[in-house]
Amino acid sequence: MEGKGMAAEQTAVTDSTESGLGGKYLTFSLGSEEYGVEIMKIREIIGIMEITAVPHTPEYIKGVINLRGRVIPILELRLRFNMAVKEYDDRTCIIVVEVNGPSGPIMIGMLVDSVSEVVNIDSAEIEPPPEFGTPTESENILGMGKIKGNVKILLDVDKIVGAGVLEHLEASA
Repeated sequence: MEGKGMAAEQTAVTDSTESGLGGKYLTFSLGSEEYGVEIMKIREIIGIMEITAVPHTPEYIKGVINLRGRVIPILELRLRFNMAVKEYDDRTCIIVVEVNGPSGPIMIGMLVDSVSEVVNIDSAEIEPPPEFGTPTESENILGMGKIKGNVKILLDVDKIVGAGVLEHLEASA
């Protein structure tokens, strides 16, 4: 019996360390919190630019930009995460990511307060998201990265830009 408990414990440790979440992440801030996005999802980082509002979309869909002839939808991550909006400044950036859409990859911009750095996080330094009561409250989180004594919230951009967001974008196109 005791051997089974140890085997289960070893399996749990192996599962968390071999989760495949380790790798390079771009870190950025929203308010006092630090977040990270897998570097392989990022296509570009640009400064704030004119955003054209799109009617009949959720408040967190800020609008669209024209990026070298390509229309890119912009999400206000502060609103998506139910945070207070702040005025944009010279550190405000748009992180353009590629997400899996229903008919192939889609480019979407995420408004953030500032971009910090690219960090390499080992799988052993990533813990599963904490339980917040219901699964939907942590569904946007890949894990919690421990870096230099700090915690970075590692986001799943495909889930942040989930089916509901994509439906609104397609309906307004």
